[in-house]
Amino acid sequence: MQAKKRYLLVLLSCAFLAYCYFGGYRLKSKNVIPIKQGLPHFLDVTDQLYDSDVDSSPHIRRMGEFQGDNYSKCRMETCFDLERCRADFKVYVYPSASDSESDVDAELPTPPQSPAYQKLLNVIIESRYFTSDPAQACLFVLAIDTLDRDSLSPDYVRNVQARVQRLRLWNNGRNHVIFNLYSGTWPEYLEESLGFNPGMAILAKASMSTASFRPGFDISIPLFHKNHPEKGGEPGFVTSNNFPAAKKYLLAFKGKRYVHGIGSETRNSLYHLHNERDMVLVTTCRHGKSWKDLKDERCDEDNAEYDRYDYEVLLQNATFCLVPRGRRLGSFRFLEALQAGCVPVLLSNSWVLPFGDVVDWNRAVVWADERLLLQVPELVRSVPPSKVLALRQQTQILWERYFSSIEKIVFTTLEMIRERIPWQPVRDGLAWNVMPGGLVTLPRFADSWNRFPFYSERLGGAGDRFTAVVYAGQLAPPARSPGGLPQPVPTPAPALTRLLRNVGRSQFVSRVVVLWSGDRPPPPRSRWPALPGHVPLNVLQLQTQAQTTPGTIGSKTAGAGISQRFFPHPLIQTAAVLSLDEDTLLTTDEVDFAFQVWKSFPDRIIGYPARSHYWDDAKGSWGYTSKWTNDYSMVLTGAAFYHRYYNYLYWHWLSPLLHKTVEQSQNCEDILMNFLVSHVTRRPPIKVTQRKQYKDQPAGGARSPWNDPDHFIQRQTCLNTFAAVFGYMPLLRSNMRLDPVLFKDPVSNMRKKYRQMELVGS
Repeated sequence: MQAKKRYLLVLLSCAFLAYCYFGGYRLKSKNVIPIKQGLPHFLDVTDQLYDSDVDSSPHIRRMGEFQGDNYSKCRMETCFDLERCRADFKVYVYPSASDSESDVDAELPTPPQSPAYQKLLNVIIESRYFTSDPAQACLFVLAIDTLDRDSLSPDYVRNVQARVQRLRLWNNGRNHVIFNLYSGTWPEYLEESLGFNPGMAILAKASMSTASFRPGFDISIPLFHKNHPEKGGEPGFVTSNNFPAAKKYLLAFKGKRYVHGIGSETRNSLYHLHNERDMVLVTTCRHGKSWKDLKDERCDEDNAEYDRYDYEVLLQNATFCLVPRGRRLGSFRFLEALQAGCVPVLLSNSWVLPFGDVVDWNRAVVWADERLLLQVPELVRSVPPSKVLALRQQTQILWERYFSSIEKIVFTTLEMIRERIPWQPVRDGLAWNVMPGGLVTLPRFADSWNRFPFYSERLGGAGDRFTAVVYAGQLAPPARSPGGLPQPVPTPAPALTRLLRNVGRSQFVSRVVVLWSGDRPPPPRSRWPALPGHVPLNVLQLQTQAQTTPGTIGSKTAGAGISQRFFPHPLIQTAAVLSLDEDTLLTTDEVDFAFQVWKSFPDRIIGYPARSHYWDDAKGSWGYTSKWTNDYSMVLTGAAFYHRYYNYLYWHWLSPLLHKTVEQSQNCEDILMNFLVSHVTRRPPIKVTQRKQYKDQPAGGARSPWNDPDHFIQRQTCLNTFAAVFGYMPLLRSNMRLDPVLFKDPVSNMRKKYRQMELVGS
């Protein structure tokens, strides 16, 4: 018996030792940090610290733990059908149940959508991304409002899980994009608590943490107000970069204080930094229905100090603005600080910043650590003035290009997803982080940045030649033969012939392209004027019928050829394009001088005929005028230089609604080009010399359409339609005019470089 006890004791001891050895090894192996090649980067260490905080927090759980599946490891290669995007990058928006589509649940009525979600869907439907055919779609967006998933919110939509499961195209969320601003509710505000299973859908979500964010798959978007503008948006508040950079307050914050619960740790300690001189950080307990029952001994003092300061005044008079986390990681303060040009100081550990995959936030914000709050004053004081100026300037670029409207936020999200498709071209950091931004820099146009107008001046891509594109369609009056019969062979109008000869004599012209838009075929080649041997002349018949015929250009839209004036034809190889109407009066000297000016400003429209817009208070709309005043906002493309990249944007980037307006009006394409260039560059065009008239009177003494009142009414209608589609008025006024040296001066004509310019009538 005693021997059995001894054997049993030995067996139990061996089992215990084996458990301790192998079990301890497994526990130890979880804490082993793999050896990296070389020394670790400081940012890696910081990320590890943030990740450890996130993992230990009871308020944040990973995606897989919430869903009970393996979607936390989703990547484009595993949870996205790339082949659906092979033909094109189009977005399908589900119709509502009232549309009686088969893809929509007919039993559950479509819940109402919040104004913000209606804006989000509108900008997609009105954009070039939209398709009404789900078979052509690469991405799908629900008609169900998913922005606010706080169950206590009045905008919370119930039964979302049942609704999406009934959608024929849902496919467990594959190729779907779910937009979300708020998730979770009181008291824990769980980040992944959407109230339904998004499956394999891409989450375009605000307040995302490093724990739940799936790199290369999800998109972190900013938290924006419900009244955030749909399009356009307000400009930034910084109108000039003054030096020194310091403002009245070095650091400022005004907002809510959470007495307890998630997000209260940081905000409850901000009073330690408040000194009423250069650092103003004030909070209030007055929020929520039961704040009086929950207030602590500091609430009355904090509320009184809070009332002393105006938030807008603080924003515009502070160098740095503190952006602490709220109940969620994101905060409205982030976009507010960007717009004000107040450099954000982030106090939100583990927050994945909006569009962080493409935006270099090191150039616009300052990071701080919630655990090292008392070091924030020293941190902001250590930033040199030159760095402050650079940070402030970058806040304005990012606000203007990506955050000032819901349209820009949605389009940035879609473009980031597009760049993840293997066969789609990718923009680099230069395009995303400098003016004019990634949304208007289409990499499909060229593979070299010096071919874009925004960088060509610095990179030497403007070139020394231009292509003249003449929009024509008039024939010369028929000549009479001795027998009184009309001459059967048509010839170009005299004004067009004179213009072609003047342009052909330019030392900078590379090619002349005539876009023939007349109802009758163009004259034969033998009837066109002879140009210098090194200047080829091409005559292209524009499309004038619904069917594209051989020899015509333009197949994107049917109808009149006037909308095809800016077609990016392969014959246009030079960066500079000289756009001309056939009845334009320009001398060779005027062409050469305008081209020299354009080479210094390749991103703008440079030309002769100027027009202006104005606000009519009586009518409550925009007006259009050709009166000779001290300023202008448009240079018409009847006689102007511009970069050929704008042809590409005109056809492939503008909203279909804008193209439709031009098609229906048979007018206004020159105004639309001015809208486009001013929107992209945020700069006005440049007028050269003082010529007031640039068109011949029509043949036979007919009245010119440029003096027709109905013509101006039509263009004024276009002006207001364009402003509505853009969401704001992009045109900018200028009172600058560039003239050559000694122009109109009473000196010897031999001393002047452009000798023939002052001889023409003004």
